[in-house]
Amino acid sequence: MSAAIPVNDEAKRSASDAAAWTLHASGERLLIIELHAGDRVAANRSARDFAARIAAENLPYVTGIVPAMTTVGIHYAPHRVPLDNTSLAPYDALLEALNSLLKTVDATQEAARRVVEIPVCYGGEHGPDLGEVAHACGLSEHEVIELHSGALVDVMMLGFAPGHPYLGMLDTRLSPARRATPRTAVAPGSIGLANRQSVIYPLTLPGGWNLIGRTPLALFDPAREAPCLVNAGDQVRFVPITPEQFETISHNAGAAR
Repeated sequence: MSAAIPVNDEAKRSASDAAAWTLHASGERLLIIELHAGDRVAANRSARDFAARIAAENLPYVTGIVPAMTTVGIHYAPHRVPLDNTSLAPYDALLEALNSLLKTVDATQEAARRVVEIPVCYGGEHGPDLGEVAHACGLSEHEVIELHSGALVDVMMLGFAPGHPYLGMLDTRLSPARRATPRTAVAPGSIGLANRQSVIYPLTLPGGWNLIGRTPLALFDPAREAPCLVNAGDQVRFVPITPEQFETISHNAGAAR
């Protein structure tokens, strides 16, 4: 950047080979970068790419990196930011350091990603809203299951609760609205669907997503070396299973029961 940017202002930058972005401060120790690359999928991939690039730099003054749907939060320690130009505040110096990385962000260039297969028992007691979803989408229950399990979907972010993934984007025909009245308790492992996205509840939680199935796998277990079953940037393939298979896997894995 050629000029310092006041802490209370926003700045938008773009490059011919990279996404547009907006930067703004959120307090004295947090910088929020919002990516504007095309649709939500492209912006999400840009956010993940940028978060990975920042992590690889191992900057001593960056204390935390939080990728979300289309943003990346950069927590930093102002006193650790090197000030080559004493006229710059730590915030401005941080923007200078991030600028070159932002110019290299590209939603179309992704490294090979981990694919996680998640077994799902659709409908019945495990997916009480499957019939309503099918009706709302003008599809049969079988067609909803085929569309939901027929393609790889991105883990766009984790949020709301530990290990709680937001996955998308699904086929345009899978666009039911969320429920008008949320449930006060949704069983762990439940698969929610709304507006071309899915979630998987890692714990017993309230929620307003349409429940179409349930996985016997534990999405979050603090005792595991990797507590979260999936992470942002992974891809998920849903695999339909029978109620009997659900019980067997649940018994063997000690999972979401």
